[in-house]
Amino acid sequence: MPSSVIPSDQIRAAVERELNAIPFIDIHTHLFMPSLGSIGLWGIDELITYHYLEAELFRSHDIQPAAYFELSKRAKADLIWQTLFVENAPLSEATRGVVAVLNAFGLPTSGDLKDAREFFAGRELRSHIKDVFRMAGISEVVMTNDPLDPDEAPLWEAGAEGDSQFHAVLRLDRILNKWEQNWQTLEQKGFAVAADGSGKTMSEVRRFLEEWSARMDPVYMAVSLPDTFAYPEDSLRVRFLRECVLPVCRERGIPLSVMIGVRYLVNPELRLAGDGAGKADLRALERLCVDFPENRFLTSLLSRENQHELCVYARKFANLMPFGCWWFLNNPSVVEEMTRERLEMLGTSFIPQHSDARVLEQVIYKWRNTRRTLTPILANSYQLMSEDGRPVTQEDIRHDITRMFRGNFETFTRRKF
Repeated sequence: MPSSVIPSDQIRAAVERELNAIPFIDIHTHLFMPSLGSIGLWGIDELITYHYLEAELFRSHDIQPAAYFELSKRAKADLIWQTLFVENAPLSEATRGVVAVLNAFGLPTSGDLKDAREFFAGRELRSHIKDVFRMAGISEVVMTNDPLDPDEAPLWEAGAEGDSQFHAVLRLDRILNKWEQNWQTLEQKGFAVAADGSGKTMSEVRRFLEEWSARMDPVYMAVSLPDTFAYPEDSLRVRFLRECVLPVCRERGIPLSVMIGVRYLVNPELRLAGDGAGKADLRALERLCVDFPENRFLTSLLSRENQHELCVYARKFANLMPFGCWWFLNNPSVVEEMTRERLEMLGTSFIPQHSDARVLEQVIYKWRNTRRTLTPILANSYQLMSEDGRPVTQEDIRHDITRMFRGNFETFTRRKF
């Protein structure tokens, strides 16, 4: 047996070793580089008031959403902590995540929040980011950057300082999904656009995207789309895609990330926590891949019922890259099912996960969970390969994990990180 071949009883340990050794690229987050200021969230009160935990609060406490949202950030955190962590055991994925972060920093995971608040208050952000990334096992993250956000856009326009650990993404939701509420913002910035898309609107939106692409240097453009998304159809959204977004992506050689399946504000009282999930018609994705073969599409779907169909489409279209287990799918039981299915149908030609973190420290538990969940899945795949006659080597494992968590993204975005 060659020295690099791994005995059957050592495969799992070898997989775990490589998963812990290779720094991942977190390809989709809502984190922000330090120069973008207070829109970047971090610290214990932000962790505890994450909207997943807010949704859980209303199932275990009789406070009404309107009253809750009148509270200060600190009071909200105290209420959630008391309800979900003191009066109840933190068994859910979101509550266990907070426990894992506290434990990672050697902070109490029960009692009150005094020690945690003092700890985070004493942290310097830039050094804290480096520590958090190291603890999460990631080398860098990809942001979500909205050129029409009234808080974020002025910072970019003023020349926000870049950071090699953070890469930009040009987010399109306000153009593609909420044009009626946002077209006047472009008009105020000097673009000759109209509410109904007439006149120079298409060329001006394209000019807007070109200018912001030059400013941000995004690794891709991105949009979250509702479960009702259709293509082709006679709509402004499809016109913007066909005449503005996809041409600029082709010219710049960057992918478009389409994340489909959101049902916005099914319970408006819950605000950010009020969105739901719906099954999408993937014939829209099929037609995009067919009609625009020179464009590349990063794709994540919110419905569990869409996942097998996505794998089938990925086998048919090389310009389609499935990635991650998004939102409500990011639970170990579902991640396991999705990842096994993707390995069986696509080999290692997909991106298994992203954190979608909104609060900096969340990457610690989200990537810890990913490694913990993927270890037995990958080990089982290698075990089956070995039983079928192909010996497993350390080089195999290292190559495959590097490909899934770094190489596929680098190849698809045509960048070296």
